[in-house]
Amino acid sequence: MPDHSAVLTTEQVTEFGSNANQNPSLQLMQNIVTQRDVNEVALDHKIVSDASHNFSNVLDDWSVTNQARSGRCWMFAGLNLFRSEARDILNLKEFEYSQNYVMFWDKLERCNFLFEAIIETADRPLDDRTVAFLLQSSINDGGQWDMFVSLVNKHGVVPKEIMPETESSSNSARMNSIINYQVRQGAMAIRDSYASEQGLEGMRGAKNAALNSIYQILSIHLGTPPKEFNWQWTDKDNEFHRDGTMTPSEFAEKYIVTPMEEFVCLVHDPRKTSPVGRTFTIEYLGNVVGGTPIKYLNVDIQLMKDLTLQMLQDGKPVWMGCDTGKQMHRDKGIWDADLFDYPGVYGANFDMDKSARLEYHQTRMTHAMLFTGVDVVDGKPKRWRVENSWDNKVGDKGFFLMNDSWFAEYMFEIAVPKSYLPDNLIKALDSEPIVLPPWDPMGSLA
Repeated sequence: MPDHSAVLTTEQVTEFGSNANQNPSLQLMQNIVTQRDVNEVALDHKIVSDASHNFSNVLDDWSVTNQARSGRCWMFAGLNLFRSEARDILNLKEFEYSQNYVMFWDKLERCNFLFEAIIETADRPLDDRTVAFLLQSSINDGGQWDMFVSLVNKHGVVPKEIMPETESSSNSARMNSIINYQVRQGAMAIRDSYASEQGLEGMRGAKNAALNSIYQILSIHLGTPPKEFNWQWTDKDNEFHRDGTMTPSEFAEKYIVTPMEEFVCLVHDPRKTSPVGRTFTIEYLGNVVGGTPIKYLNVDIQLMKDLTLQMLQDGKPVWMGCDTGKQMHRDKGIWDADLFDYPGVYGANFDMDKSARLEYHQTRMTHAMLFTGVDVVDGKPKRWRVENSWDNKVGDKGFFLMNDSWFAEYMFEIAVPKSYLPDNLIKALDSEPIVLPPWDPMGSLA
């Protein structure tokens, strides 16, 4: 029998009801919220009225992209970071790299990465927490900066017109479901090979058979990535150009001039378990076996702001990751730490700090975008301009406004050139990273 004090009793429920009846605003809020979206009720219109989409520093003079119904924000943000320099080299007003091309290789590489993790853990029981996590999380669209770098370094890039979007690249749920069936079936075959003592050769044979099926499925859904292609274009001055036949790696080498390898990932993790100035990584997080290892450098949030500001003032957009869904108005394109007054609506506390929200799984990085502008008042950033990848029908033609209060609470990561760091943090990059478990919230994918 359970402890009586653990049971929800009739007396407790009666007391709750009595307390509610004594709350003079509850009936009013009930009348409103049962008829309207609570965010319409809680929205702070003073913040909205002060949210001008005008900034003292703006880099973007291009249109936003559209990841559609997929979770590819991290690769959209990565490709968008480098498309501005390609536009200049090609003398084009608008240009996009093929997100579908990068997606194909990410899926295949990630399946191989996961199968290798299954091989490494084949001696553990299925209910081992790590094995269960690997099988449960499996393959999705999310990713990280270092994963993007690994893909481009190994497979290059192509213009969007060479491998355009498909139904499944823009609406990936069905394809992912099919792939995950094959992944779990392949994992079963690998573990069966181990159990029948076929050794590493047998497990790798099972892996290759599964990867062969997955390659065919990806080709059906996304098309077959080109090994080489003919590249020619007419620029904005109506002049014709031809590069001839190129491989994706040759195209990347010519048109991505910013050295990606010089970028490092800075994160803000305020938990006591993650000391400032230390590097850390997440076990079994990645996509390309042998690629760029995932490594984060934990920094103070003020330094993250300072470096973002410095890069923008130097004319460089900034790749970033955040918890996008919190305190956001999608249509208006606004983020503010106090945009919705939930305490006023519910009469309840919403006062966990950022560290507690991480520890109790109330926040994590969910989305990647680009900083492309900032409004500086008296030497300090007041608001930040963000290029999103949700089409041009939201915000300011697809660009969002982030008030500085939101930056502190819900920003988690930026990618910056190593040269922007102070000397002590450059040295810290060489330290052996702290290894966090696969399920740690800082291992979440944008």
